Amino acid sequence: MDFLTLFAIYVVVVLTCIVLVCKYSGQQQSPLTVLLDSLAKIFGPITPKWLQRFSQRAMHKLFHQRSNMFIYIHILLEVAVYAEFTYEVFGYCQEMDTTLASLSVPYILLALKTFFFYLCIKRDPGTVTKKKVAGQLHIYRYDSHLFHPGVSCPTCQLVKPARSKHCRVCNRCVQRFDHHCVWVNNCIGSQNTRYFLLYLFSLSAMAGDVALLTADMLLHAVLRSGLLHASYLDEKGQQQPAGLLFVVQHLFLTFPRIVFMLGFLIFIFFLLAGYALFHTYLALINQTSNEWYKSRGYVCQHCHPATADRMCSVSSDHSKRHFYSRGLLQNIGEIFFPPQPVHKKDN
Repeated sequence: MDFLTLFAIYVVVVLTCIVLVCKYSGQQQSPLTVLLDSLAKIFGPITPKWLQRFSQRAMHKLFHQRSNMFIYIHILLEVAVYAEFTYEVFGYCQEMDTTLASLSVPYILLALKTFFFYLCIKRDPGTVTKKKVAGQLHIYRYDSHLFHPGVSCPTCQLVKPARSKHCRVCNRCVQRFDHHCVWVNNCIGSQNTRYFLLYLFSLSAMAGDVALLTADMLLHAVLRSGLLHASYLDEKGQQQPAGLLFVVQHLFLTFPRIVFMLGFLIFIFFLLAGYALFHTYLALINQTSNEWYKSRGYVCQHCHPATADRMCSVSSDHSKRHFYSRGLLQNIGEIFFPPQPVHKKDN
């Protein structure tokens, strides 16, 4: 039971972190920032200056500059899961007469996911450049609510097209900016949103399929061992029927790596599936996550923080939230066949 208790604590901590991330994502103040500020005030005076400078540079490079670190972590986690699946689960499934077609599905999904993952990393998201900006300005109309005509990017020194945003990590303005994804080390914009959606769905399907095959293997192992009809002697020496907790504990002791992998896959599946469904919803209403966040009551890019009395009430007009929606089919078509910059021919 000790190992089971530790695993339960691990699950609670992970779920708590996910809830906090979802609740405070994009906000300046969060429990994590408050905790880090408090720790910095406590340990700052006793921490060597060289260590402070090193940690600041490392954190800045990791979270405020383009870095391949999360890509390596992504690949490492996949290698660990598929190594365990291939080394142990695959063999057990073959012994249980699982068809080869079913066992090959995870590897097919892995190939598809890797293809979309590569496209997310390498494809340009729709960078606003001096050469393209004249055509990009005509792709979308300004809603005069979140996006206003005549606003220039102070960094790129270019007029910002509607629905564009400057990414501080990539240091560029991106057409139909959605967000910067650290897992692909790239922005998600007009030209690669379709690859990002397919990447999310293939990754969710991959985690779900491996989890199903693993759970089926563990279920067959329990049924073959007869644990459901077994009994054990408790601390008082009395015979007790083996219940669910006993079976789970037995699986932990017999297949610790497989059970831990299954718990990880179930957690990842629900997390990714929820995120994929959220982005599907945004695609269906033709809205980006950047626009969704701003339309929930946060200031628009045209407003200056100092002029709080004149800030746009972005959450008061619900009709503006779906300003760019053109119907279900056209919204989906815009994701998979994004509009291209309009180039005017010289006379």
